[in-house]
Amino acid sequence: MALEPEGNKLLLQDVLARPGNETCADCGNPEPDWASLTLGVFVCQACSLLHRSIPHISRVKSVQDTWDATEVELVAAMGNSAAKAKYEQKVPAFYYRPTHTDCKLLREQWIRAKYERNEFEFIEKQEPYSAGYREGFLWKRGRDNGQFLSRKFVLSEREGALKYFNKQDAREPKATMKIETLNATFQPAKIGNPCGLQITYLKDNSTRNIFVYHSDAKEMVDWFNSIRAARFHYLQVAFPGASDEELVPKLTRNFMKEGFMEKTGPKHTEGFKKRWFTMDDRRLMYFKDPLDAYARGEVFIGSKENSYTVLSGLPPSTQGYHWNHGITIVTPDRKFLFACETEAEQRDWIAAFQRVINRPMRPQEYAVEAHFKHKP
Repeated sequence: MALEPEGNKLLLQDVLARPGNETCADCGNPEPDWASLTLGVFVCQACSLLHRSIPHISRVKSVQDTWDATEVELVAAMGNSAAKAKYEQKVPAFYYRPTHTDCKLLREQWIRAKYERNEFEFIEKQEPYSAGYREGFLWKRGRDNGQFLSRKFVLSEREGALKYFNKQDAREPKATMKIETLNATFQPAKIGNPCGLQITYLKDNSTRNIFVYHSDAKEMVDWFNSIRAARFHYLQVAFPGASDEELVPKLTRNFMKEGFMEKTGPKHTEGFKKRWFTMDDRRLMYFKDPLDAYARGEVFIGSKENSYTVLSGLPPSTQGYHWNHGITIVTPDRKFLFACETEAEQRDWIAAFQRVINRPMRPQEYAVEAHFKHKP
């Protein structure tokens, strides 16, 4: 009998080694070290904590613990591949599948959608985000006073727009955001709310930010996936020959990098000012405050083939900066000078700029570059 725990451990290791069980069933993190005995899946530590929030559905245990034969049989009978075939059988192409780098809200709602609500086994449960129309109230940050106020939002695929209204009975929307340029990204830390979502769109070729949240986590993730669904259907019409695999990465995007840097003006003689920078694809935007509605300026970052380069440091004659870790971006028009507080930040920003510059420009990006307004 003394050998039994050791024998169970070997059996468990054998089950873990099966194809599909080498990554977390929920976020894809390698080498999961926890399992759900009730669901029969192997998960990483971070996802195991989220499984604990649904104890009526999932009971988790570390693979390092002592297991009895019945427990090993439970996970051996299912495993990650079989669970995926069951719980993810009808995930819509547009539905966002979170990875281990995503915020807690997305990961928890994905786990609840799969195992608690069975949304991907019964298509009718997907109505909230796949109907092509959604309306409801979200808390929206006021542009001038920073207060969050309840606003009615309406997303309509037929009209090709997301609108919001300042008053409940208002006939005309306060803003109309075309699905064509719409993006949404969860920003819990920046907004100061676990359900905080940043929505961006283009207005006269300039980026406009809207910050919203809802107290109900499912409601917020449903809004996010509704936006993705609307973008997916818009792109299917715009690019009729494209496959789902080509379109899905274009639905929503996270910013490549954000943070504070110092900048100076076009003459390089003004003092450096601290600004919040957001790198969104080829647009480098800067704001006085991270939650500003409009950028103070936007810089287009092209490719090396088009004479864009990024250099570490600042020209020798530069003065007026407080932070010592400089970056120079050379464009066909002028040089942009920035300064970072730490060497690590400088390294990260240069890597982000380099990734963009190394990527050849797509035909439509030349049009963006041509229209681009280099603001002072």
